[in-house]
Amino acid sequence: MENLSLILDEARKKLEEINSASELGNFYQNYLGKNGKITELLKMMKDIPNEEKKSFGMQVNNIKQEIQLLISNKEKELAKKQIDEKIEKTQLVDLTIPQRTKKGSLHPITIIQNKIIDIFLSMGFTVEDGNEIETEYNNFEAVNVPKNHPARDMQDTFYLDSGQVLKTHTSAAQNRIMKKYGAPLKAIFPGRCFRNEELDASHENTFFQIEGMMIDKDVSVANLIYFMKEMLTNVFGKQINVRLRPGFFPFVEPGFELDISCPYCDGKGCRVCKHSGWIELCPCGMIHPNVLRMGGIDPEKYQGFAFGLGFSRLAMMTYDITEIRLLNSGNIKALSQVRIK
Repeated sequence: MENLSLILDEARKKLEEINSASELGNFYQNYLGKNGKITELLKMMKDIPNEEKKSFGMQVNNIKQEIQLLISNKEKELAKKQIDEKIEKTQLVDLTIPQRTKKGSLHPITIIQNKIIDIFLSMGFTVEDGNEIETEYNNFEAVNVPKNHPARDMQDTFYLDSGQVLKTHTSAAQNRIMKKYGAPLKAIFPGRCFRNEELDASHENTFFQIEGMMIDKDVSVANLIYFMKEMLTNVFGKQINVRLRPGFFPFVEPGFELDISCPYCDGKGCRVCKHSGWIELCPCGMIHPNVLRMGGIDPEKYQGFAFGLGFSRLAMMTYDITEIRLLNSGNIKALSQVRIK
């Protein structure tokens, strides 16, 4: 019995001197392991008189439980000590300090798209979504570009195994929208387009456009000019003049190239406009009778105009971006310079 008390006192003193998990492991083996002191005491039970076995066994179990509790407390102490040491070596972070992160922003193309959509919504236009994968019919035939038409050579198209195509222009949605609404209608439809282009500062194989069209009984070129001027004036925040030059596009007749007065020099001439005072912006014109007819609209009763405007081009002009490749690059440093004003 005296040895039992000595063993417990010895265990307490040795535990106070332990400073590591490995030392605690050795301590466990010395006292509670297969050949430990407590285990050896239990083996002595066979040599103890029967009348003392019960009392001796209870004492040994009590000491064993006490040592187990001491070991458990020491484990917690060492774990806390390890955490405290790690915290001391680590730079503390005050979680109550507000984050000093930079605010994000929308992509330049998204900013321009939202602005143009808001402008046309205020003028009574409906906003429609177009498919990125289109039928060859909607992409070409329905906009008056039949098979073997030379205009197809102007668009190096991505064809899919299904026979469908990645749409080369937002005009591919015209036929669907005319069949959906009939006439009269006023609609715009922004979207992503794809062409097999050689990449350079002004050409990308993935770019963004917005198509717009208005169809009614008394629509003329004057309506086209009005809506384009109104849209551009709101985008650039100042009065923008436009001019029309004859241009060939199979889906319009007559067709035009629309130029705008240079917003950088106000038409006086600068590097951007090559000192001409004008910048070529987009194709447009009066919708070809064949296109109206294929859309289920009688060209004898209705006329309409259509235009296709490049978001990528307009974003570059608005934010003075010199490389179209930056718009799809994910270059945060370059794109973060654009902010909603």
